[in-house]
Amino acid sequence: MHKRSLWLLLLILPLHNANAETPEEKGLTIAREADRRDTGWISQTANMKMELRNKQGQTSIREIRSRTLEVQGDGDKGLSIFDTPADIKGTAFLSFTHATTADDQWLYLPALKRVKRIASANKSGPFMGSEFAYEDITSQEVARYTYKYLRDEKIGNRDTLVIERYPTYKNSGYTRQIVWMDKEMWQPVKVEFYDRKNARLKTLTFHDYKQYLNRYWRPGHMEMVNHQNGKGTTLTWSNYKFKTGLTDRDFDKNSLKRIR
Repeated sequence: MHKRSLWLLLLILPLHNANAETPEEKGLTIAREADRRDTGWISQTANMKMELRNKQGQTSIREIRSRTLEVQGDGDKGLSIFDTPADIKGTAFLSFTHATTADDQWLYLPALKRVKRIASANKSGPFMGSEFAYEDITSQEVARYTYKYLRDEKIGNRDTLVIERYPTYKNSGYTRQIVWMDKEMWQPVKVEFYDRKNARLKTLTFHDYKQYLNRYWRPGHMEMVNHQNGKGTTLTWSNYKFKTGLTDRDFDKNSLKRIR
């Protein structure tokens, strides 16, 4: 090779290597793209049926109304209102998700007629007896994790990007999560959760996605399986509506007692 050609090659190589994404950079890029594609729905309402299964396969059903308000520059606000069974009818869960600080969460218990603030240390506890933790059901802000791209992988007929994410908030119940992100929808189709001892704790799968407003993908149902206690929870979603006119007033903790 001519000396000048060799010199040019040596000059270009470092520039090429400098522009190559690391697995951590690629993981963050994937998370940011998924977030970008799911922005702009403003507010959302939906109905949810929660089915709890114990180790013996016995089930109980809860019916919930869900309301969500998109918040720019911070986490979303969410409200869940329980309609059945009768013993928890009227229970309401309100959450203000924050990207890098502890979420603000309140639970209204109609039997006690009082609003109870949920302490940060309890974010890893079970949500209303289900296999979903409080931290699982709030909006998954990009800044809540650091990331690492692992591989491309096919799940059934879906092409996915597999990333690992590590919680940046100290009260998480997990050391890490592995997420399979669908390349077409930019929504997760599977998440594995690893506990504080780095043992596999739970697997969440998403099914029956449909697209709304020609942009936003939402699952028809979600399956959470706990590998350590043999229990499971199924969430079945219906009646999704977007840009519903909800405002901050609809997510006021002082109005929880008046919610019907």
